[in-house]
Amino acid sequence: MALTTILRRSASAAAPLAARLIGGQRHHHCSALFSAVKHANLPQNLSFPAAFRRFSAASPAVQKPSADEKLVRVIESEIRCAQEADDQGEVEEIPDGFPFKIEDNPGLQTVTLTREYEGEAIDVEVHMPDLVSGEEENEDDDEEDEKGNASSLPLVVRVSKKGGPCLEFGCTAYPDEIQIDTLSMKDAETSEDQIAYEGPDFSDLDENLQKAFHKYLEIRGIKPSATNFLHEYMINKDSKEYVVWLKNLKKFVEA
Repeated sequence: MALTTILRRSASAAAPLAARLIGGQRHHHCSALFSAVKHANLPQNLSFPAAFRRFSAASPAVQKPSADEKLVRVIESEIRCAQEADDQGEVEEIPDGFPFKIEDNPGLQTVTLTREYEGEAIDVEVHMPDLVSGEEENEDDDEEDEKGNASSLPLVVRVSKKGGPCLEFGCTAYPDEIQIDTLSMKDAETSEDQIAYEGPDFSDLDENLQKAFHKYLEIRGIKPSATNFLHEYMINKDSKEYVVWLKNLKKFVEA
């Protein structure tokens, strides 16, 4: 009987405060009411009915996506964009008369071309192209500026003979043009600790000698018809490698 009287008085004292809280904060959780009743000087050993406890318990908060989950979604979006662009960039078939065998290993940023020519072994290391977009700002640019505004393809051409040294050319292939940047002779018997004389800069050679070396490479298959195809081939490879790289990133973040 005494317990009933205490509960009635306590509830009566707590009701006005609870009503004010509910009226001012209709959108708040019902825990406000529970807090008001809790602080209404009720006996410490008084327990609330189970139904009231369930009603006042805080509902679990909605978890926000973590930084890793956001990163995964961004990577997935980039993969879709890259795949759409890759589908549009189809490479032409290997042209007739292309003299090299293409060795393209996935995951590498280079492609190797090989061929035999009159007892010589010719290896060409083709790197990813340096892409340039946009139109020229000045129509009066000279030839060098025009080259700087064009996409280019770096090449390393090695011509070797059995048991002999290797002739190495560093080249840059532009649309319909091949530029020789460096020329050196590599000897397999030379120690890495020894610094061999590599000759003058190619641009300092006699003009007739420069032209002769351009013809030397052309005969061995390094000519614009081949490098123009390689340019498109490497652009396509770059796109495919980028998609694979993104997928590997996604797997790593998700693991």
